[in-house]
Amino acid sequence: MNQNQSLTPPENKAPLVERMVFGNRPLVLLIFTLLTVYFGYHVMQLRPVASFERMIPVYHEYVQAYLKHSDKLKGLSNTVRIVVETTDDDIFNKEYIETLRKIHDATFFMHGVDRQNMLSLWASAVRYKEVTEEGFAGDTVMPSDFDGTAESLQQLRKNIETAGLVGSMVANDFKSTTLVVPLIEYDTEAKKPLDYHEFSQELEEQIRDKFQNDHIKIHITGFAKLVGDLIDGATRVGLFFLIAFTILLGLLWVNSRCWRSTLSRAVSSIIAVILQMGILHALGFGLNPYSMLVPFLMFALGVSHGIQMFNTVVHKLMAGHDKVTAVRQAYREVYLPGLSALFTDGVGFALLFIIAIGVIQDIAVGATIGVAVVALCDLCLLPVLMSYTGVSRKAVKKLERIEKEETSALWSRVALVTKRPYASAVLAATAILFAGASYVRMDLKIGDLDPGAPELRSDSRYNTDNAYIIEHYSTSSDLFVVMVESANDKCTDYRTLVEIDRLQWRLKNTPGVQSTQSIADFTKNFHAGMSEGALKWKALSRSDQFLGYTATRAQPEWTTIECNFSPIKVYLTDHKAETLERVVEVVNTFNQSVELEGVKFLLAAGNAGIEAATNHEVERAHLLTTWVVYITVIFVCIATFRSIRAAICIVVPLYITSVLCEALMTKMGIGIKVATLPVIAVGVGIGIDYGIYIYSKMKEWLDRGYDVHRAYIETLKTTGRAVAFTGVTLGVGVATWTFSPIKFQADMGLLLTFMFVWNMVGALLVLPALAFFLFKPSARKSPQIKRASNGAQLEPMATGAEMPLKERLTEPMT
Repeated sequence: MNQNQSLTPPENKAPLVERMVFGNRPLVLLIFTLLTVYFGYHVMQLRPVASFERMIPVYHEYVQAYLKHSDKLKGLSNTVRIVVETTDDDIFNKEYIETLRKIHDATFFMHGVDRQNMLSLWASAVRYKEVTEEGFAGDTVMPSDFDGTAESLQQLRKNIETAGLVGSMVANDFKSTTLVVPLIEYDTEAKKPLDYHEFSQELEEQIRDKFQNDHIKIHITGFAKLVGDLIDGATRVGLFFLIAFTILLGLLWVNSRCWRSTLSRAVSSIIAVILQMGILHALGFGLNPYSMLVPFLMFALGVSHGIQMFNTVVHKLMAGHDKVTAVRQAYREVYLPGLSALFTDGVGFALLFIIAIGVIQDIAVGATIGVAVVALCDLCLLPVLMSYTGVSRKAVKKLERIEKEETSALWSRVALVTKRPYASAVLAATAILFAGASYVRMDLKIGDLDPGAPELRSDSRYNTDNAYIIEHYSTSSDLFVVMVESANDKCTDYRTLVEIDRLQWRLKNTPGVQSTQSIADFTKNFHAGMSEGALKWKALSRSDQFLGYTATRAQPEWTTIECNFSPIKVYLTDHKAETLERVVEVVNTFNQSVELEGVKFLLAAGNAGIEAATNHEVERAHLLTTWVVYITVIFVCIATFRSIRAAICIVVPLYITSVLCEALMTKMGIGIKVATLPVIAVGVGIGIDYGIYIYSKMKEWLDRGYDVHRAYIETLKTTGRAVAFTGVTLGVGVATWTFSPIKFQADMGLLLTFMFVWNMVGALLVLPALAFFLFKPSARKSPQIKRASNGAQLEPMATGAEMPLKERLTEPMT
């Protein structure tokens, strides 16, 4: 019996989990087969889903105020804008107006449309008012007797100008008009929540495909269309999953040169993904555009831990064990560090649930379940599969030869980081890099840094449609709404209107604001109209009686029947983080200066208002999750290794990588937002695996009395090579996301690739350099340390791993 075998615990002292797994191998395979079939059925029924409320921080004060008054915000909540452009001179021709009518009718009868509040030139609610000698006169903007003649077209133009629709419903150059389509979250006809993907597809089929031609162009924006485009692009993630799977499979084979072990690891990881997705569907969850990448992360995580298992099994086979014994020995070595790493992964993902944004909580739930399933598969299914398949003799010989070559050529150089001059140089370079990254990341922004929908690429159809609207209209699709609460019958009180007018003036002079509208504007126009249209009377009247009468004439979009609520519409040039910050600051500063009893200026509604609330929640959550994740990681490291120094060695490289990642985000113009917020937690959660495996193996050698340098050389021969390969493999796999048509997926792919690779570099270079200064060899003697009579330490005695392979392969392998 060789020394490795002599160190093997007796069978009756094996861990309980090991005895259960290996004592019931056929039963384990049967159970996982049945689970795969059952949850595979659920996976077949899984569909992409999206919800407006799941995309916003529903507990934020801005959103709470919006939800409280959502029924009063006519057409200002969840809307879609359909812009119909003509390639002719202008919109005033019969063919265009008839096409607009057909588009209006087709949109009106679509599922999920709030028909009562839908607006277009053909809507009866779109009216004009004018002052005549007899008083006020008005009618629908579209003449009731419109027949396409030159006279009716001229009347339509006059009505549009009288109604003040130029710049809002009609383009400034009269080349297009807009349909404002409010949506109902619950489709009463279909008796189910509105399916944004189906609605987006219906818009394409019934509107764009049907009516767009050489003379008509269709531009569509709005939350529902954005989500639909995201789902269309995100469903292509299946292609990237296939590409990444092929790459990972190829890399696994290149590393092992054994199809049996490669397929064992691939099958285990695929089953983990099937179980995770099936459990999500069984619990009532779906996949949204943000959580669609979670299954691939779980696959990559399973592959990562599978590499560690394979690496340890091969070294046990090199020591002369048969395949079953080799797997059991490997299981005992990787069980505790693997479980600790996966537990930390799970905690990191679960902590995302504290962020009160539905889509991130969906990521937290899906990833936490996924980590639990990966742990189950890697610690139960994979060992059983490998105990049957084993590793080919040819692969073992090849890997042994490669390791000997690498030990002399590569790892001996890497191990120099545990010598004083090199360790000092590595830590000094790391400190300089950390200081530079810390300085750069001071400019890291919260929220979107680009106009349009930053979730999509700048040349996407949605963003080109949005750019057209911004260029040709005075009221953009980025709407910020300040809600004014007052007592009943006080919405048109003179003092209230004065304060509304003052706030509007400040907002109009704020960079990034296109225009503003409110009941104060309506009151001024009405006052002038009652004075035969004289512009000198376009001001706020001080007469309470007149102002009360004005409230009864105001349209529902400006106030309620009780006259206790009115919105201030603020149209922005974009919804960049800095633009929203300026608008919010103006309103908050104004609020501090207002002393008007019973009147409140509440933030915020409109898509830009919701975006501002999301930015606030993301900023709060970013700091919270970062601290909580690292505190949890430190606690797990201390609990696992019973050493604060171990926690320092493992966590410091992780934190440095996080800072470097944020510096990279700053330089690339990527802000902290819903799409990128989970990246740090994910990178830390998976990146800590490298440090745990490296330190766990180093600790074994340190406990045997080796110094840090010798212990690290032995670690690099085994775990180090697996960690390096894992980092490169995960980085290459995730890098395929950068080709996604969805920009936030591409950003996540880039950032995760960076974190995976740099966490690996930190574990291989920074961790051992820190260990050199923090650890000394154990004072107790090891049976593997040979000492001279004078007490001088000699080279370690030859172990089974250093014997010729032919002398160690005492039992045949299949």
